[in-house]
Amino acid sequence: MSSSSAPTPRTRVVREPQRAVYDRDVLNRILDEGFICHVGFAVDGQPFVIPTSYGRHEDVLYIHGSAASRMLRNVSGGIPVCVTVTLLDGLVLARSIFNHSMNYRSVVVLGTGTAIEDPEEKLTALRLLAEHIVPGRWQEARQPNEKELKATTVVRVPIREFSAKVREGTVIDDEEDYAFPVWAGVLPLNVVAGDPVRDSRVPEGIDVPDYVKSYSRSR
Repeated sequence: MSSSSAPTPRTRVVREPQRAVYDRDVLNRILDEGFICHVGFAVDGQPFVIPTSYGRHEDVLYIHGSAASRMLRNVSGGIPVCVTVTLLDGLVLARSIFNHSMNYRSVVVLGTGTAIEDPEEKLTALRLLAEHIVPGRWQEARQPNEKELKATTVVRVPIREFSAKVREGTVIDDEEDYAFPVWAGVLPLNVVAGDPVRDSRVPEGIDVPDYVKSYSRSR
């Protein structure tokens, strides 16, 4: 069964339409590999774009932050939002500056955010967020108490109107530039975890957990 979804007039890709993807499975893979989104919204005619972490469960995105956050105060009130996620896979170095590009995978979700009021649902959403960023951490770390839950706003954004855009492959140069004597190709880029840095107040005998040692954003 196909997971493709027809684009709406708002999500149809106009620039480089051959890179457009409207397949929900592709969308989910991009969202599950990324962990920073940018949330765009407007208040009294002033646009804002705020970076934040997120999590996904089935067809819903969850974003969170301080209850005092201007973004979350406004978004949770039901104003339209645009949520974007981009994964950068490589720099495409062409023979001409004009044809330089990047290999990337990106997602745009349009919708309306709703604040989660039920404490149990909020706790479940926060677990999803934590496990999305570092799988395995939720069970080991201290979980939020009642005061922390009250100080945190979690917003639910249904994934109904969306599009993805993907650029992959090698250089595309103008035919007359292929004879230009300069190196051309793709410089791959990856998110790679470094060696864990131990906090100075961790007691002796507590080892680095396996989920930290083997951390990877590739899903």
